[in-house]
Amino acid sequence: MTALRPERESDTSYGQQSYGAPGAFEDWSGGGAYGASPRPEPQPQPPSQPYMPGPEPQPYAPEPEPFTPETYASGPEPYAAPYEPVPDEPYPPVVDEETVALRIPDPPPAADDPMTGSAGSSATRNDGPAHGGRAARRKASKRRHGRHGGAAETRPAQDSAQDSAPEGRRAPLSRVEARRQARARKPGAAVVASRAIGEVFITTGVLMLLFVTYQLWWTNVRAHAQAGKEASSLQDDWANGKRNPGAFEPGQGFAILHIPKLDVVVPIAEGTNSKGVLDRGMVGHYAEGALKTAMPSDKTGNFGLAGHRNTHGEPFRYINKLTPGDPIVVETQDEYYVYKMASILPVTSPSNTSVLNPVPAGSGFTEPGRYITLTTCTPEFTSKYRMIVWGKMVEERPRSKGKPDALVS
Repeated sequence: MTALRPERESDTSYGQQSYGAPGAFEDWSGGGAYGASPRPEPQPQPPSQPYMPGPEPQPYAPEPEPFTPETYASGPEPYAAPYEPVPDEPYPPVVDEETVALRIPDPPPAADDPMTGSAGSSATRNDGPAHGGRAARRKASKRRHGRHGGAAETRPAQDSAQDSAPEGRRAPLSRVEARRQARARKPGAAVVASRAIGEVFITTGVLMLLFVTYQLWWTNVRAHAQAGKEASSLQDDWANGKRNPGAFEPGQGFAILHIPKLDVVVPIAEGTNSKGVLDRGMVGHYAEGALKTAMPSDKTGNFGLAGHRNTHGEPFRYINKLTPGDPIVVETQDEYYVYKMASILPVTSPSNTSVLNPVPAGSGFTEPGRYITLTTCTPEFTSKYRMIVWGKMVEERPRSKGKPDALVS
């Protein structure tokens, strides 16, 4: 509250006569009412005199008189020196006298206040005291905590606080909140389907890779081991006299095939069964049914052999590189039978059994003799066609005389 102060008297002014005194306006204006008579004409001035410098004027510095209420009320204020602020000194703060005393605070704006044009703040609506009674307090509580008691409006803030808080300091979640987060983390049907399809493709690719590795690498490793074991066992039996020449059981080894140019040393077993003979890395002798061929010891005939070109030891993989004159040696318990490569048939049908005749068709031989026929699949990694290689016996050498020149060199 501002302090009371004396007002100016109504009949006093800065001059000796009040503005409200009778005749004051007439004296100022020259008499009469406003506009009754014109103002006096200006009088002509005498001609100006030349300027003559005079003494310099002294600064006027009248000594101010002390201010009193009587002076203020009776006459004009005395002359006062202009105000000069003191440098580097702040002006005194202006005190709002109306904020010194206690006062009633202004009421908060309502939710639909037409003056402010905006709803009340969330702190006023949710956090302020509930006035009015039990019903009003219940409504305020529902606004703050939601219908079921959960903090609906503050839930994003709580979620962010839960995410940013350390693992050990997170507050336990309510059951409803835990279910909501679990449903949010659960993937959709499209995501599950794409993951399942991806896993199927990955599994199929891994299985195919394993199968190819098994076929191209592991079968060769296992077949070489089995064939080497069979050749060593066969030579040991020959040395000990346990095996005698004659008829052999299917799958039983009875000779060893040597192809020096290809560095092939593989046992020969009776029959051409895949699991019992060929898949074990050995070469099979055609000795069953209509495809039965002669033995090396026969005076005439065609000694027919079959072997894998790929996988399972692949002993005939490179027989296409043989040229006429290359030696092919069959070692038995008592003899070495030396053949020389004569001709090759690169491609023929699997049903062309005439290549195993005593005088094979297409070999170039025209009369009976002692021949050898090697058969395998072609092209590589398929069994669509057959490749045929023929040879003719040129030497029969007893084991007692040592190895033939084809194996020594």
